[in-house]
Amino acid sequence: MNGATGRSRSGKPSRPPKRGPTRTRRRGPTRRSEGQWRRKGFDQVAGIDEAGRGCLAGPVVAAALILPEHGVPPGIDDSKKLSPARREELFEQLCASRSVFAWGLAQVGEIDRLNILQATFLAMRRAIANLTRPPDALLVDGAPLPDCDLPQRALVRGDATSLSIAAASIVAKVVRDRIMVALEGEFPGYGLARHKGYPTPEHLSALGELGPAAIHRASFAPVRRAVTRRHVPSYGR
Repeated sequence: MNGATGRSRSGKPSRPPKRGPTRTRRRGPTRRSEGQWRRKGFDQVAGIDEAGRGCLAGPVVAAALILPEHGVPPGIDDSKKLSPARREELFEQLCASRSVFAWGLAQVGEIDRLNILQATFLAMRRAIANLTRPPDALLVDGAPLPDCDLPQRALVRGDATSLSIAAASIVAKVVRDRIMVALEGEFPGYGLARHKGYPTPEHLSALGELGPAAIHRASFAPVRRAVTRRHVPSYGR
């Protein structure tokens, strides 16, 4: 074949070589980071993630999860990319699988006393302590976990890249959502079952009308502003 003209020696145009089906690259979280730990001899790798850091009300919840070697439910992804119904479905599948997981909470008083970052770390350490099978290495979403003796690797946007962290994000989100739905009955009027404590227009409006409740994080600016507005005297009415 004449490579310059794309013609065969007979002078006829050559046909391009046949190619097999192209493989689409898998998108979403994988077990690559877990595999890196296992090649170093760490078999019990726990993914760590949290839910509720940006909320104005309720606890922050962290989950620690060790995936089984086989039988991982398909479709695990960053919990923020999944519908509530799909998260619930995957949560039940994780419960039925051989995954080992636990969660930990930091309550509103601890959030206000420590700040939200340190309270999140506290919830993560509690989740690890609650595991029935101790991990020997960690994959942590976001920042490294302080005051922890276990080998660890922090992954920015880890819930989008690590399968263990993504699964932990589902557990943390489902557990926290269920807590907030239950708190709706104790603190009616705020719409907690719908927005789960996040600063939605509905929640901010209720804060302005009702004022903060015991479930609200007093150290968060929108809650502080709601308190201030309710204590400012109104003249001329």
